[in-house]
Amino acid sequence: MQEKGNISIHTENIFPIIKKFLYSDNEIFLRELVSNAVDAVQKIKRLAALGQYQGELGSPLVEVSLDEEKKTITISDNGLGMTADEIKKYINQVAFSGASEFVEKFKDAKDANEIIGKFGLGFYSAFMVADLVEIQTLSYQEGAEPARWVCDGSTEFEITEGARSTRGTDIILHINKDAEEFLSKYKLEEILDKYGKFLPVPIKFGTKTTTEPDGEDEEGKPKTRQIEVDNIINTTNPIWTKAPTELKDEDYLDFYKQLYPFSEDPLFWIHLNVDYPFNLTGVLYFPKLKNDFEMQRNKIKLFSRQVFITDEVKDIVPEFLMLLHGVIDSPDIPLNVSRSFLQADSNVKKINSYITKKVADKLQELFNKDRKSFEEKWTDIGLFVKYGIISEEKFNDKAKDFALLTNTAGENFTLNEYHEKVKDLQTDKNGSVVYLYTTDAAKQDSFIQSAGKKGYDVLVMDSPIDNHFINHLEQKLEKTVLKRVDSSVVDQLIEKDEQNEHVLTEEQTEKAKQVFEKAISKPGYQVEVVALHPDEMPVTVTMDEFMRRMKDMAKMGGGMGFYGQMPDNYKVAINGNHKLIGRILAAGSEEEQNKLAKQAVDLALLSQGMLSGSDLTAFVSRSVELI
Repeated sequence: MQEKGNISIHTENIFPIIKKFLYSDNEIFLRELVSNAVDAVQKIKRLAALGQYQGELGSPLVEVSLDEEKKTITISDNGLGMTADEIKKYINQVAFSGASEFVEKFKDAKDANEIIGKFGLGFYSAFMVADLVEIQTLSYQEGAEPARWVCDGSTEFEITEGARSTRGTDIILHINKDAEEFLSKYKLEEILDKYGKFLPVPIKFGTKTTTEPDGEDEEGKPKTRQIEVDNIINTTNPIWTKAPTELKDEDYLDFYKQLYPFSEDPLFWIHLNVDYPFNLTGVLYFPKLKNDFEMQRNKIKLFSRQVFITDEVKDIVPEFLMLLHGVIDSPDIPLNVSRSFLQADSNVKKINSYITKKVADKLQELFNKDRKSFEEKWTDIGLFVKYGIISEEKFNDKAKDFALLTNTAGENFTLNEYHEKVKDLQTDKNGSVVYLYTTDAAKQDSFIQSAGKKGYDVLVMDSPIDNHFINHLEQKLEKTVLKRVDSSVVDQLIEKDEQNEHVLTEEQTEKAKQVFEKAISKPGYQVEVVALHPDEMPVTVTMDEFMRRMKDMAKMGGGMGFYGQMPDNYKVAINGNHKLIGRILAAGSEEEQNKLAKQAVDLALLSQGMLSGSDLTAFVSRSVELI
């Protein structure tokens, strides 16, 4: 048997295009060829199960071997095998229409997956790294003869009688000079571990040394000996292929450690398993979230029939779920997947919605089942839930029933519970309920205490995403506004109809304003004399809620850059009812008035962490002098 011919691709430009990917995604050749070998093994098992193959199956196996001297990599399987006619059908006829348009479209492409996947060219990825590819194969069919196919990367091929004596296929790659990095045991093992760690058929790569029991020594102590065994690089039945009823918590935790060896244990997990209207399995873990978004992302691994595809899954899962860890496996997502496919595919959109619903249902279940435990985990999952509420409307609809607000006393409330708690005391004269919050309870303690004296409650909003969450709450909650507790003096945070009486006359009020404006003598500070309780601070420096919020969002890159460029402006509230103000006005000289006023302003700035440098030094010196 001998035959020569040309591969039916209607153009000689196909191989240069395939080879052009050799410097970016060239490692996928091994994923493609090993996946093909696994498919061949699984198919013979199915034929045997259906009674269409009566021969000896043997133990299913795919083997990858390296010969550094000959500069070859061989992928062998004991699967279906091929006849010479099947080689011609499946290997030679790379048939697709419009070859010239294809060449033109992909000549500048950068993504190997795009070309390999679009036209089913998995086998031809071999030519990304090899300048000669040989197939030795023997079909399972009764009476089949072994066949050999060889191609040097041109469009010419040769088929002759093969040398294989057992069912299956060997793909032998003669590695070219540009790809000699793959003639390394460690490099191949790294790629196999990346793409084939959970393939459903054992993958052998060389051997490894292990120990086994070897009787007892003279003292009766157990002995061991070292032996060489097959190095099987994969786990063929990972937990996401099993039913949740088969698994214990330890199984999920062990698998998590396998995926993320240096991570803390997760808080809990969700086992995904759906077969209609699409196929999807997987396990998603809720990690202990730190306040660094980027550290948490890209930890979900996407598989197709247990073959690793990518850990960039943002088109498959909603943005906020990128903070989860774990695996998703769907045969409905092709192995060679491109970004444009993910964005357009209807199954991907359904998967996205399904996962969102499953996550929301799991959180609701945990909340309903054991609220105390849920509240204990809120520090870790609150960031994630708030992110989901802000970014995904469907998740927001479900999450509003289990999202929690936490106050400075460490108490947790659902959104409805908190509204009921504060509505009577914290409704302003316009009928709006005012939620007060702190971003730094220690730094803003004096303001929190002032609010407490009025009976007001203060929420803690100190996560990186709370600025956006606050805006979201104002949009979603009817007649509700949120104000940072240090954004104004306490009487102006929640304006009521009743007003405190001024102890100062109009003349004294105007005089006090002039004294303090002169003492500050800096742009951006607006002085106002107000009537507060005599126990409140004599001077309070605040930034307007709206302006401060816009500036905070500008710092986070929230599209508010215009506000970030604006100069800072502060309100200086002088408590005209405080005895210190009367003392300043009664001071004998203008110099004494200025000194006391300056001291009171600096004290207010110091309490806000806004006094530094020479101003702080002057304050300390003045304090010593006044003592």
